[in-house]
Amino acid sequence: MSYNNLFDLTGRVALVTGGSKGLGKAMARVFAEAGANLVISSRHENELKSAAAEIAEGTKAKVAYFVADMTSRDDVRKLAKSALASMGKVDILVNNAGSNTPQAIDKITDEAWDRIVELNLTSCMALTRALVSQMKERRWGRIIHISSIMGLSSKEERNAYSATKSALLGLARASALDLGEFGITVNCLAPGPFLTDLPGTILTAEQKKVFADRTALGRWAQPRELAGPALLLASEAGSYITGAVLVVDGGSIVKTF
Repeated sequence: MSYNNLFDLTGRVALVTGGSKGLGKAMARVFAEAGANLVISSRHENELKSAAAEIAEGTKAKVAYFVADMTSRDDVRKLAKSALASMGKVDILVNNAGSNTPQAIDKITDEAWDRIVELNLTSCMALTRALVSQMKERRWGRIIHISSIMGLSSKEERNAYSATKSALLGLARASALDLGEFGITVNCLAPGPFLTDLPGTILTAEQKKVFADRTALGRWAQPRELAGPALLLASEAGSYITGAVLVVDGGSIVKTF
């Protein structure tokens, strides 16, 4: 028995939403290096174009990109159709697109709540729904929802964000039961403090330090540090992992005080 090809994605096609930067781009790049072809999406074509070039550089990967607003059900449907039309199939789906609008429970606006629920949760269901039938036909697939440690714990004013990230855990568990007989695994990654644009725009320097101090490693993570866990769940190496959440948080949630 050989274990040489456990992480090999040659011949696979991966779709990564929010793939133009940060965690999404890092995961797309490791998939490309492992042999997969890629489809990435985001709302900004200029970012997608440059990201696609970076993801493909030095690899044999074919990388396609499509502009999609994941708060739009029409865009989600079009993204699924475009990905299948351009690549012929999608083997690996990473539902990474998401956002956060911090608001206290008595300050939440309907507009903000509806947008976060649609983006962080509903789009994941809708895109998965649109792509699983062709995975079932081939009896192989990998679905990875990007949750958060805020789905397992929380912080002030993270009501909508924590609610949606917790809901992804339930969605993954139920879908894993629906799809297991077809050779499709469904899991969540729960990142902790990763230094991406989102925390960079909503946290002060003092708040960033507090997050770093709460980790066992005493620092924020770089996007590349989610690439390995994502590759595990996307490849044969993770073939018996399903309905699970893999926490990648530098030891944040193990610290009580």
